Amino acid sequence: MKKTNVVKIGNKVIGGGNPVLIQSMLKLPPTDYKSIIKEINDLEMLGCDIIRGTIPNMEAAEVIPEIIKNTNIPFVADIHFDYKVAIAAIKNGVHKVRINPGNIGGKEKVREVVKCLKDYDIPVRIGVNSGSLEKDLLEKYKHPTAEALVESAYRSISYFNEFDYDNIVLSIKSSDVTTTIDANRLFSEKYNYPLHLGVTEAGAELTGIVRSSVGLGTLLKEGIGDTIRVSLTGKSSDEVIVGKEILTSLGLMEEGVRIVSCPTCGRCKTDTLSIVKEIKKKTMYIKKPITVAVMGCAVNGPGEAKEADMGVACGNGNAVFFEKGKQITSIKTNEIASFILERIEERIK
Repeated sequence: MKKTNVVKIGNKVIGGGNPVLIQSMLKLPPTDYKSIIKEINDLEMLGCDIIRGTIPNMEAAEVIPEIIKNTNIPFVADIHFDYKVAIAAIKNGVHKVRINPGNIGGKEKVREVVKCLKDYDIPVRIGVNSGSLEKDLLEKYKHPTAEALVESAYRSISYFNEFDYDNIVLSIKSSDVTTTIDANRLFSEKYNYPLHLGVTEAGAELTGIVRSSVGLGTLLKEGIGDTIRVSLTGKSSDEVIVGKEILTSLGLMEEGVRIVSCPTCGRCKTDTLSIVKEIKKKTMYIKKPITVAVMGCAVNGPGEAKEADMGVACGNGNAVFFEKGKQITSIKTNEIASFILERIEERIK
């Protein structure tokens, strides 16, 4: 992983080779602080490291202290257009501000925000998106290319550097996966600012998961990226779950129950999908790294099950249970999920 600048965000640190952190964004009304507090705490239990919320007006900025007081993970304010709202959010305790210098109202207003960022010693995330690229750059490059996005990022950095401020995180996002990959590669070659990765407007459900996994996975495998957000049209909890799966798949996170399951075929006599879903649902908050194999037949089943911490190779009406490479017992297929869940609980204790 590339060693980028270290940036402290509340009680978390990104950059400098530190672990890649998972972010999500609140999708609740910004003044509904009671619901926001509950959701943030639920997301933290699920594995979210940093949470962002839109702060569109002063009313939303006023509830920030209540949110900060009742949650543990860093809270990032997403600000557009009104620099006074950004200043209010900083004064009310946010741990980072996400801002686009181009839509905040000019250099003098950026100067005021920077002064407040310095006073409260918090970082800024500059967000560069293909959908909000400056008009002159669109004219120069004809459309939002990777080069255009990186030039926009450099321009934004210079606004802050001009006022002697460099506590910066960058995000360069496009809804096009290839453009996102190319832009982040290009930026990473030139600069050492930590990168917040994401494919913006990735979409819903399977489409969004695939696009995000390809884009983020490619960059992370190359050592690019310090924190990620999976931008899905859906629940914030799904963003966290997918983010964890991406990091786990790349060996960047060793946390939680990892289930290895076969795709099934005509040999399979067991409803392995129902077993996998039940185990996954009831173990999503577990932090201890445990690998569970659920295999549908005797072809690859015993070998895969033996490689896992625990697992089963299913037959017709029963299954062989393995633990740490050793065959332990035979169990009925309708008892597989409950049996494995009991063994997981025993392992945790």
